Amino acid sequence: MRKSLAVAGMMLATGTSAFGQQVEPIEYTLDNGMKFLLLPRDEQPNIITAGWISPVGSVNERPGITGVSHLLEHLLFKGTDAIGTSDPELDEQYREQLTEIREKMRAYTLDVQYDRMMKGEIDNPWDPANDTDELRAMRAEMTAIQDKQAEITIKNEFDSIYTSNGASGMNAGTSNDFTVFYINIPSNKLELWAWMESDRLDNPSMRELDAERFVVIEERRQRLEATATGKLDEQFDSMFWVASPYGWPVIGWMSDLMAYTEDEIYQYFETYYQPANLTGVIVGDFDPAEAEQVIESYFGRLENKRAAPAPMVTHTVPLLGEVRFTGECDCQDQVEVRYRSVPFGHPDEAVFDVMADLLNGRTGRLYKSLVEEKEIATRARASNQSNHFAGSFSFSGVPKGRAELVDLEAAWYDELERLKTEPVGERELQKIKNQKAADTFRGLEDNSSLFFQLAITEAFGGYEYLNEMPKRVQAVTSEDIMRVANKYFNEHNRAVALYTRKGGVKPLLTLEDVKASLPEDMAGMLMPQIEMQLEQMSSLGLEELKSGLEEMKSMDGQYPPQLATAMEYMKQQVELRIQELESAGESNATEGDDQ
Repeated sequence: MRKSLAVAGMMLATGTSAFGQQVEPIEYTLDNGMKFLLLPRDEQPNIITAGWISPVGSVNERPGITGVSHLLEHLLFKGTDAIGTSDPELDEQYREQLTEIREKMRAYTLDVQYDRMMKGEIDNPWDPANDTDELRAMRAEMTAIQDKQAEITIKNEFDSIYTSNGASGMNAGTSNDFTVFYINIPSNKLELWAWMESDRLDNPSMRELDAERFVVIEERRQRLEATATGKLDEQFDSMFWVASPYGWPVIGWMSDLMAYTEDEIYQYFETYYQPANLTGVIVGDFDPAEAEQVIESYFGRLENKRAAPAPMVTHTVPLLGEVRFTGECDCQDQVEVRYRSVPFGHPDEAVFDVMADLLNGRTGRLYKSLVEEKEIATRARASNQSNHFAGSFSFSGVPKGRAELVDLEAAWYDELERLKTEPVGERELQKIKNQKAADTFRGLEDNSSLFFQLAITEAFGGYEYLNEMPKRVQAVTSEDIMRVANKYFNEHNRAVALYTRKGGVKPLLTLEDVKASLPEDMAGMLMPQIEMQLEQMSSLGLEELKSGLEEMKSMDGQYPPQLATAMEYMKQQVELRIQELESAGESNATEGDDQ
């Protein structure tokens, strides 16, 4: 049943007036409640970006099942009752046997292993290293069944069907607020996509559940626990959010990852991945009328198996005073000052976004003040994070030379005082607005970018946000900035994290160290090049940085001795940038997987 049919396509104002854009997809809703946004465009001939999104993430979980959204994302790549196995009937028998043994192991662990933990005999009831003879026997039985199942399992068949038909980039991501699946397909393979994705939603096998648990556990260790500040960031988040479900990590608490049952996973899936809770999005070169027929044929057969998900009722508990958190890490000293801000769609969201841009970048206030003028920071930035139900705004910085964390924190409060008391000049403000308009325009140029913006904004409440937010940005005034700064940036609404380097950790190299290590005739030539490379580094992605770091490491010992310090410094800066991006990825709470 079609709910409404808007004019399809994208109409953008000319020139830099991106705030006049109108993104108007066709809205199509099936009888089962699944909604579709169709946006035909021929800028990329014969290519479609297609996928679906559910407004479910870690915020919908509860203690005991944290991380289940992300684990489900992994499991949905393992195929269906028909895809991923050479013998569906035998595979089903093995899955039933595994379910039975899992339940026996869980009951035993809760009864015996938890009692042993309470008595101090073991530290982790789920760790196989702490197994009793009875548990070892059950685990051996499980392994034997899994080995038999592996003989009929077709690894990565879901992906191979797509790639053999010309598709690319199949992936997914889980955040605090949503889970999204997407792929690029040839225009003539839309029906294949509809069959594959509707089958994934209707008959997921949850195959290899036990193996994927350990994959996620290892992923948590690598992405969070093995990073320099991962565990500290996790605890600081928990302190900052208090009772809010934003207080636990997207990947889940380690204590929960082995604990929830297969039945709990299925219940969660059937509640949040039922058609009435999903939105499909198709962007690219396709015929809308044909697409609607395909959608009806495949996704129309899906049924809602449970009651609609309960609305989110937990809201953010206000901070009643400053919270301070200190910790040591194998990292450079760093400070973060974080404030509660506003959720997605709030009238003040645009003001926070403009303030972040005002403070950031080589021409931003923080760099000019803390890095160039006061020379107390090697890095200083601000960020605004507007989640679905709550938001945060933060300042973070790394001291330079003999500067201390207290100096950076005080300098930040000085910058805040300027925002609170001094109107931002019209020229400075307009520069920020022009840059945001240009960024918005670039974000609408390709199918994938449009797909993500449509999907995420629709999951958060409505794609119309894409057309309204640029107008709100252009309407921000210097009075708005002063009002918001005074309202939110106060000591009763902030949390401060201070991380210091552990004793015995090698001090970080500085540009001054590099300059002092170079012969005088080389310093004048090389220092500007190094500074230019540092600036270019900020625009590189995570994979480019990792590739560059490996290349530099492969050249160890091949550089002239006088360049040794310079090369160590560059490797150090690349590693720090990688760490920063990985930490930002965890903070932004999006877990992406290549199946």
